[in-house]
Amino acid sequence: MQGITDKIITYIVAHPLMIVLVIWGSVWKLIALWKAARRNHLTIFIVLAILNTAGILEICYIIYLYITEKKRDISNSQN
Repeated sequence: MQGITDKIITYIVAHPLMIVLVIWGSVWKLIALWKAARRNHLTIFIVLAILNTAGILEICYIIYLYITEKKRDISNSQN
């Protein structure tokens, strides 16, 4: 067991960018999955859950939601 622990620690020390990237992607993935689930976007939820895009697809989806909500707010305020 000690050998596995040493390998994990060595990997973390040698690849800190990978750890940051995993955390970065995980945070964005959780936010996007939460938003997709709350809006009943099943297809988007499944795509986001399966694909690992380091947060890029998740950020695009969140920006899309932001833009559509802004447009909806503007159209509602004009009525």
